[in-house]
Amino acid sequence: MLSRGTVGGRTLCGAARAGVQPPFRGLRASPRARSAMPSWVIDRYGRNDVLRFTRDMVFPTIDFPNEVIIKVHAASLNPIDLSMRSGYGATALNMKRDPLKLKSAETEFPLTLGRDVSGVVMECGLSVSYFKPGDEVWAAIPPWKQGTLSEFVVANGNEVSFKPKCLSHVEAASLPYVGLTAWSAVNQVGGLNRNNCSGKRVLILGASGGVGTFAVQLVKAWGAHVTAVCSHDASKLMKKLGADDVIDYKSGNLEEQLKSLPLFDFILDNVGGSTEKWALDLLKKWSGATYVTLVTPFLINMDKLGVADGMLQTGVTVGSKTVKIQPVIDQVFSFSEVPKAFLKLEGGHARGKTVIDVISKK
Repeated sequence: MLSRGTVGGRTLCGAARAGVQPPFRGLRASPRARSAMPSWVIDRYGRNDVLRFTRDMVFPTIDFPNEVIIKVHAASLNPIDLSMRSGYGATALNMKRDPLKLKSAETEFPLTLGRDVSGVVMECGLSVSYFKPGDEVWAAIPPWKQGTLSEFVVANGNEVSFKPKCLSHVEAASLPYVGLTAWSAVNQVGGLNRNNCSGKRVLILGASGGVGTFAVQLVKAWGAHVTAVCSHDASKLMKKLGADDVIDYKSGNLEEQLKSLPLFDFILDNVGGSTEKWALDLLKKWSGATYVTLVTPFLINMDKLGVADGMLQTGVTVGSKTVKIQPVIDQVFSFSEVPKAFLKLEGGHARGKTVIDVISKK
């Protein structure tokens, strides 16, 4: 078992304490390299021009014994990153960051966005026995913590799991947050699981986005009949992922098209807006059927639908024999292209996830 000590407030494993630098750390020997790192941050809320690249972001430290520091190989963007960039939910998130109000106002800046990460464990807290430096892992970082658009990120051990060997870092980074969100909506709120989902009729609105593509595969793997709503150019993708029926929302009045079908046991709404006014009429009556919207309110429901401990260590073992999920990636950007990635996500009509290859040399 590796012994551990602390250097500069960070917990190190025995090899590092003995003066042997693990090859995966990739750090220079200068004190500056140990105290700062490259990162994309915002110093205020706004549109895409608030994104700023810096090489002087404070290096993360292990403050609790169950934390690990991860060298980020890949990250991905989610709608919550656009919301957070614009300041939506800032008051609630600041209360979560500093519930006792011990710090001065606006202590969240400079703020790093990004919730998903796939990478390699660099350092471990004293109570971490299930990971060791060098392990390849993935994680979904809660929105009240510093994010993953950095060279390194710190995470609670409960937020981290071993990366499936069958997935590359870029593929793995596309899944944690959307997987957690989809699983929470379907299982925690909708009450569906592999034992009771067979034959259930499931409707997924906005099926071609990150959460939608995951949800289609999940409920299909559990035996549901899946109706996916998307644009025509995503129809082939939906069929490939297992959807039984695919409806083009541009081909006519969507409400009328859906009302002509048998009623549904579960509806997952990734679109919101006008759909919230009539979607409830599509549910089976008096049967415990459930409608879940992931659009409004977005951050208010984060404890229920957002990042909660344990999804990656529950029945949804992505990439395992139990539920084989295919990563759906719309486009991969280099670390220098983070603003372009935000613009891509903001433009909508994505087919899956927008991923950042953090260790890319471009």
